[in-house]
Amino acid sequence: MGIIDVDAAGRTRHVHHAPLLLLGEGDFALRLKRLLLGLDALIEEYRPQEVAIERVFMGKSADAALKLGHARGAAICAAVLRELPVHEYAAKEIKLAVVGKGAAEKQQVQHMVGLMLSLTGKLQADAADALAVAITHAHVRATAQRLGVSTQQAWSRK
Repeated sequence: MGIIDVDAAGRTRHVHHAPLLLLGEGDFALRLKRLLLGLDALIEEYRPQEVAIERVFMGKSADAALKLGHARGAAICAAVLRELPVHEYAAKEIKLAVVGKGAAEKQQVQHMVGLMLSLTGKLQADAADALAVAITHAHVRATAQRLGVSTQQAWSRK
Protein backbone atom coordinates (compact mmCIF):
# COMPACT_ATOMS: atom_id res chain seq x y z
CA MET A 1 0.00 0.00 0.00
CA GLY A 2 1.38 3.39 -0.95
CA ILE A 3 0.12 6.92 -0.39
CA ILE A 4 1.36 10.03 -2.16
CA ASP A 5 0.30 13.66 -2.16
CA VAL A 6 0.11 15.76 -5.30
CA ASP A 7 0.37 19.54 -5.04
CA ALA A 8 -1.33 22.08 -7.32
CA ALA A 9 1.71 22.10 -9.62
CA GLY A 10 1.48 18.31 -10.04
CA ARG A 11 4.54 17.50 -7.93
CA THR A 12 4.30 14.21 -6.06
CA ARG A 13 5.38 13.71 -2.46
CA HIS A 14 5.71 10.43 -0.58
CA VAL A 15 3.33 10.22 2.38
CA HIS A 16 3.34 6.58 3.50
CA HIS A 17 3.94 3.04 2.36
CA ALA A 18 3.69 -0.24 4.19
CA PRO A 19 3.15 -3.89 3.38
CA LEU A 20 -0.29 -5.32 3.98
CA LEU A 21 0.49 -8.67 5.51
CA LEU A 22 -2.08 -11.36 4.92
CA LEU A 23 0.00 -14.20 6.27
CA GLY A 24 -0.53 -15.61 9.69
CA GLU A 25 -3.37 -17.04 11.65
CA GLY A 26 -6.85 -17.67 10.39
CA ASP A 27 -8.35 -18.98 7.23
CA PHE A 28 -8.41 -16.99 4.01
CA ALA A 29 -11.73 -15.29 4.80
CA LEU A 30 -10.35 -13.97 8.11
CA ARG A 31 -7.23 -12.68 6.35
CA LEU A 32 -9.44 -10.84 3.86
CA LYS A 33 -11.32 -9.33 6.78
CA ARG A 34 -8.01 -8.15 8.30
CA LEU A 35 -7.10 -6.64 4.93
CA LEU A 36 -10.39 -4.77 4.66
CA LEU A 37 -10.22 -3.50 8.25
CA GLY A 38 -6.55 -2.57 7.92
CA LEU A 39 -7.21 -0.58 4.76
CA ASP A 40 -10.22 1.07 6.35
CA ALA A 41 -8.03 2.20 9.27
CA LEU A 42 -5.44 3.61 6.85
CA ILE A 43 -8.17 5.42 4.89
CA GLU A 44 -9.42 6.88 8.18
CA GLU A 45 -5.92 7.98 9.17
CA TYR A 46 -4.66 9.41 5.86
CA ARG A 47 -7.96 10.54 4.27
CA PRO A 48 -7.12 9.96 0.59
CA GLN A 49 -9.35 11.56 -2.03
CA GLU A 50 -9.07 8.67 -4.49
CA VAL A 51 -7.81 5.11 -4.66
CA ALA A 52 -5.87 3.51 -7.50
CA ILE A 53 -5.27 -0.22 -7.76
CA GLU A 54 -3.51 -2.55 -10.16
CA ARG A 55 -5.75 -4.66 -12.37
CA VAL A 56 -5.46 -8.38 -11.81
CA PHE A 57 -3.60 -10.37 -14.41
CA MET A 58 -3.76 -14.08 -15.09
CA GLY A 59 -0.38 -15.52 -14.20
CA LYS A 60 0.79 -19.10 -14.20
CA SER A 61 -1.35 -20.11 -11.23
CA ALA A 62 -5.12 -19.81 -11.45
CA ASP A 63 -5.36 -20.31 -7.67
CA ALA A 64 -2.99 -17.40 -6.98
CA ALA A 65 -4.87 -15.16 -9.44
CA LEU A 66 -8.17 -16.05 -7.77
CA LYS A 67 -6.81 -15.23 -4.30
CA LEU A 68 -5.37 -11.98 -5.62
CA GLY A 69 -8.79 -11.18 -7.07
CA HIS A 70 -10.39 -11.72 -3.67
CA ALA A 71 -7.83 -9.44 -2.02
CA ARG A 72 -8.42 -6.77 -4.67
CA GLY A 73 -12.14 -7.08 -4.01
CA ALA A 74 -11.60 -6.47 -0.29
CA ALA A 75 -9.39 -3.46 -1.10
CA ILE A 76 -11.96 -2.04 -3.51
CA CYS A 77 -14.72 -2.55 -0.93
CA ALA A 78 -12.69 -0.68 1.70
CA ALA A 79 -12.50 2.30 -0.66
CA VAL A 80 -16.10 2.13 -1.84
CA LEU A 81 -17.41 1.86 1.73
CA ARG A 82 -15.72 5.23 2.34
CA GLU A 83 -17.26 6.54 -0.92
CA LEU A 84 -13.87 6.96 -2.57
CA PRO A 85 -13.54 6.66 -6.35
CA VAL A 86 -11.47 3.67 -7.44
CA HIS A 87 -9.26 3.74 -10.54
CA GLU A 88 -7.64 0.64 -12.03
CA TYR A 89 -4.49 0.34 -14.13
CA ALA A 90 -2.85 -2.63 -15.84
CA ALA A 91 0.74 -3.51 -14.95
CA LYS A 92 1.93 -2.48 -18.43
CA GLU A 93 0.21 0.91 -18.07
CA ILE A 94 1.89 1.46 -14.71
CA LYS A 95 5.33 0.54 -16.04
CA LEU A 96 4.79 2.78 -19.07
CA ALA A 97 3.78 5.74 -16.88
CA VAL A 98 6.64 5.35 -14.40
CA VAL A 99 9.54 3.98 -16.47
CA GLY A 100 8.54 4.87 -20.02
CA LYS A 101 8.15 1.33 -21.30
CA GLY A 102 5.45 -1.22 -20.58
CA ALA A 103 7.89 -4.13 -20.38
CA ALA A 104 10.08 -2.57 -17.67
CA GLU A 105 11.74 -4.80 -15.08
CA LYS A 106 10.79 -4.58 -11.40
CA GLN A 107 14.18 -3.08 -10.55
CA GLN A 108 13.56 -0.27 -13.05
CA VAL A 109 10.21 0.49 -11.42
CA GLN A 110 11.81 0.49 -7.96
CA HIS A 111 14.56 2.84 -9.14
CA MET A 112 12.22 5.31 -10.86
CA VAL A 113 9.75 5.40 -7.96
CA GLY A 114 12.62 6.14 -5.59
CA LEU A 115 13.81 8.96 -7.85
CA MET A 116 10.35 10.42 -8.41
CA LEU A 117 9.57 10.52 -4.70
CA SER A 118 13.11 11.41 -3.54
CA LEU A 119 13.32 8.28 -1.40
CA THR A 120 16.65 7.12 -0.04
CA GLY A 121 17.63 3.51 0.46
CA LYS A 122 16.36 0.40 -1.27
CA LEU A 123 12.62 0.33 -1.79
CA GLN A 124 10.96 -3.08 -1.48
CA ALA A 125 9.32 -4.34 -4.68
CA ASP A 126 5.80 -4.40 -3.20
CA ALA A 127 6.13 -0.85 -1.89
CA ALA A 128 7.50 0.34 -5.23
CA ASP A 129 4.60 -1.32 -7.05
CA ALA A 130 2.02 0.32 -4.78
CA LEU A 131 3.62 3.74 -5.06
CA ALA A 132 3.95 3.28 -8.84
CA VAL A 133 0.18 2.77 -9.08
CA ALA A 134 -0.34 6.01 -7.15
CA ILE A 135 2.15 7.88 -9.36
CA THR A 136 0.45 6.53 -12.48
CA HIS A 137 -2.90 7.80 -11.31
CA ALA A 138 -1.41 11.19 -10.44
CA HIS A 139 -0.07 11.47 -14.01
CA VAL A 140 -3.36 10.35 -15.56
CA ARG A 141 -5.34 12.71 -13.29
CA ALA A 142 -3.09 15.67 -14.27
CA THR A 143 -3.48 14.87 -17.97
CA ALA A 144 -7.26 14.58 -17.59
CA GLN A 145 -7.45 17.95 -15.84
CA ARG A 146 -5.31 19.64 -18.52
CA LEU A 147 -7.50 18.18 -21.28
CA GLY A 148 -10.79 18.70 -19.44
CA VAL A 149 -11.75 15.02 -19.74
CA SER A 150 -12.32 12.11 -17.36
CA THR A 151 -9.40 10.01 -16.15
CA GLN A 152 -10.68 7.13 -18.29
CA GLN A 153 -10.63 9.31 -21.40
CA ALA A 154 -7.17 10.65 -20.57
CA TRP A 155 -5.70 7.14 -20.62
CA SER A 156 -7.75 5.79 -23.52
CA ARG A 157 -5.89 4.91 -26.70
CA LYS A 158 -9.04 5.21 -28.80
